[in-house]
Amino acid sequence: MGYFQSVLLFLLISVSSFGQSISSRLGSQTQRLLNDAQMRNASLSFYVADAATGEKVYAYDGERGLSPASTQKIFTAIASFEMLGSDYTFKTEIGYNGTLSDGVLKGDLIVTGYGDPTFGSWRFDGFKPENVKTKILASLAKAGIRAIDGNIVIDESKWDFNPTPGGWPWDDMGNYYGAGDWGINWRENQTNVTFRGGSQAGRDVTIIKVDPVLRGASLVNRLTTASSGSSDNSCLYMAPYSPVAFIQGSVPAGKTLMVTGSMPNPPLQFGYELKDWLKEKNIYCTGEIKSAADYILKDKNVPQIVTNLDVYPSPVMHDIVHFFLRKSVNLFGEAFAKALGYQEKREGSTEAGVSVIRKFWQDKGISNSMLKMIDGSGLSPQNYVCSEAEVKALLYAQDKDWFKYFYEALPTYNGMKMKSGTIGGCKAYAGYQVSRTTGKKYVFSIIINNYYGNQYSLLPKMYRILDVLK
Repeated sequence: MGYFQSVLLFLLISVSSFGQSISSRLGSQTQRLLNDAQMRNASLSFYVADAATGEKVYAYDGERGLSPASTQKIFTAIASFEMLGSDYTFKTEIGYNGTLSDGVLKGDLIVTGYGDPTFGSWRFDGFKPENVKTKILASLAKAGIRAIDGNIVIDESKWDFNPTPGGWPWDDMGNYYGAGDWGINWRENQTNVTFRGGSQAGRDVTIIKVDPVLRGASLVNRLTTASSGSSDNSCLYMAPYSPVAFIQGSVPAGKTLMVTGSMPNPPLQFGYELKDWLKEKNIYCTGEIKSAADYILKDKNVPQIVTNLDVYPSPVMHDIVHFFLRKSVNLFGEAFAKALGYQEKREGSTEAGVSVIRKFWQDKGISNSMLKMIDGSGLSPQNYVCSEAEVKALLYAQDKDWFKYFYEALPTYNGMKMKSGTIGGCKAYAGYQVSRTTGKKYVFSIIINNYYGNQYSLLPKMYRILDVLK
């Protein structure tokens, strides 16, 4: 055998041995995890593929369907990139009906939304509440509107009446990460509640500040003070459209804390703030603040824009996806789902959007048995997916022209580019890793349900498996 043949044979044997080593080491670390006390009653779905060939490197119950939590966001993000486009923008329109004469609008000032989840968001320069205020006042000034003899109508009816997907837990919906998605969203549909525990256990808890102040809803305080060494066990309950929101649980004595909850009625909230802006400019309105829900509940037609004043676009899709994946903003996922439903079926509902996403992935070879979606964000524990399906989705994304945006948006955990997922009893990761030893790129998904104990004690054990890919 010649020198070059010997070298080639050595390289082939080395590559083969390393491949076997990766598979065997993954298997060894997986078994070590399964033998751990935290996994005694848990379920695991784990799948690793070669990013270049798509071939399976290792799998443990890769076809088992489990709740994926926020790793499900990859399915929504990829489908949105493909079907809406990386430069897609949501829009919000402002206009009026009736007539405008000598600066007096005899009719309704109307703001119509198409589900922009960034309207008034603090995350994007140029789209914050103060920026929205400036844009709207400029539009009215350009039109010469100095008074409104009619109502201010906030029309959220282009999206479905129900802002919250089915299957979301009641104790999630009142918290910031459980904010519903309306046709008009405002400040990411969030409000901050600051409170102080009593000086000792059993004393009253004082609410110091609600920012922004809730409009059209009363906040009922049912908090109690626990010992100074206790943790914050407060929970907000704010149902969509409800005139009553309440906060209950216990907080440590003497501590000042802030929790962020979801607004019960963002369209109405925005309407009241808009009226305040008009007052500042001495633009007076004789009518009331009305949302589309006010008309729908009375079986009346929602007033529509006859004369358009302006259109306010959102940031482009790839900028929104950055926060959707990097910060795991559930609201953005629900907005993407409804936008897909509206584009494909003229129906801005969760059900329509999810059916569009499911059809998209079914056409890409991910069967209904591999992926069940209730929402666009992964918050519902009724979602399930298998790790093999997540790997297929990540493999699909690699050669797309928008992949750079998708990849950059993935968070970094344990030195690895991967989306995380966390809900009660579920911890998951899905992403990409390049081996420092061979330069090979791997695509992986690991999902655990019903583990025992604290997630923070589970994480090092999951990372130990994924470290094999480094």
